Amino acid sequence: MEKLLVVDDELHIRTTIEAVLRSAELQVLTAADPAEAERLMLEESPQIVLLDIRIGGASGLDLFAVLRRCNPRVLVIFITGHGSAETAIETMKLGAFDYLLKPLDLDRLQDSIEQARRTCRQMYAPATLGAPASNDVGSDRLIGSGTAMQSVCRMIGRVAPQDVNVLIVGESGTGKDLVARAIYQHSRRSQLPFVRMNCSAVSEMLLESELFGHEKGAFAGAEHRRIGRLEQCHQGTLYLEDVADLPRGTQAKLLRVLQDGEFQRLGGVESLRVDVRILASSNRNLESQLADGSFRQDLYYRLRDVTIQVPPLRERVEDIPELAHYLMFRFNQQLGTAVSSISPEALEKLQSHRWPGNIRELEGVLRDALVISTGASLLPEHFPLELRADGDEALATGAGSAAVAEDWPALGLFAEQALGDGAGDGYRRIIQRFDRLVILHAMNLAGGLQSRAADLLGLSRPTLRLKLRGIMAQHSSGESEEVVSEAGAADQH
Repeated sequence: MEKLLVVDDELHIRTTIEAVLRSAELQVLTAADPAEAERLMLEESPQIVLLDIRIGGASGLDLFAVLRRCNPRVLVIFITGHGSAETAIETMKLGAFDYLLKPLDLDRLQDSIEQARRTCRQMYAPATLGAPASNDVGSDRLIGSGTAMQSVCRMIGRVAPQDVNVLIVGESGTGKDLVARAIYQHSRRSQLPFVRMNCSAVSEMLLESELFGHEKGAFAGAEHRRIGRLEQCHQGTLYLEDVADLPRGTQAKLLRVLQDGEFQRLGGVESLRVDVRILASSNRNLESQLADGSFRQDLYYRLRDVTIQVPPLRERVEDIPELAHYLMFRFNQQLGTAVSSISPEALEKLQSHRWPGNIRELEGVLRDALVISTGASLLPEHFPLELRADGDEALATGAGSAAVAEDWPALGLFAEQALGDGAGDGYRRIIQRFDRLVILHAMNLAGGLQSRAADLLGLSRPTLRLKLRGIMAQHSSGESEEVVSEAGAADQH
């Protein structure tokens, strides 16, 4: 639960704000003077401060500097009277998160505080590189000891301390936001705001209002001046998610920020200066958008001082056991479940799946499996049907789409031909055909589950897998007589 400190010398302001926010799952602290505010800042470490620009005879600007020394990451929202609005604007340049005019608009107050809370969650949620300790699974992490993810982690380590813009590309669900947070948290700006903005979530007008802010009367419904995300993260880091969805007009304005460090609010004439590091991500091919003109080439090259490619889960199969166990223990804590392991058969299913939804899909599968599991271990039957059918079982289905139709009478006809053609190898050919037919029928009876088919046949699972691969290889080559691996002749249970 976040903590909010309200610093105002007017009792009715403090009590009103406390009453309005009482049900917002927010711990509200109040102070009537700078000394009390500094004490609470040191003892309670609030993440958000609502600060009057005048506190009796003291300056809120002076207290602002004190609070920032106590905690450089604290988000400060100023409250100001109409006559001192320009002073409050100056505070934005010093790193204030927002400012509100008196008399307070309670809807505007709640909106500003909610934005600050979202920013806090992004700033304080750890995004650690490497595997977690067994007792530390509460935070998001970049998991993976395979070559692909280690390359990503090395790149993060190289670019994070450098004040360069980074373009993060990869399919949906691969963890691009975790990469962005890891860059921020290992950067020189890690004690300053981290603001995330989804470029595909709103219309062009609302997008520009969110990003650049707007002046009162800039458009219908703009009843107050609004501070945009750029000003909110001055000297910090702005993460633009789905940057490929930026409209062309907005692209030009963002380019000005990258080139000159300047922008204007919607409806404004004053150029404002801002110092931000920009991280951007995309799940689309920006090069193709350059070709069709929907994305500006100059902006593209400004955004990608460095590019980090996040691999899809299907290209890092070796990381799936580590990821799955980490997510299982993490969801155990969230759901109150007590599953302690994942069976080898279930892990094999996870590693055989193509994961079009990447880590986000894996999270959903494991969360659902934990909910329906009644034992101490996750089993294949806890997974969705389409996932249970993946892997070598699917290969066998593909190979057997024509072959399964071959029934026992057909095998009898084949045996007559093999014994009567004078080739002298009839026994070997008949046994091979029989072996294939038995395996494919067992797979059908087992509903595509390799482990169940192995039990039906009395074979070890490695032997069954070898036979299935032999069937698939011969089917793909188009040979008329499929040769199943000779391993079956000397199978060990």
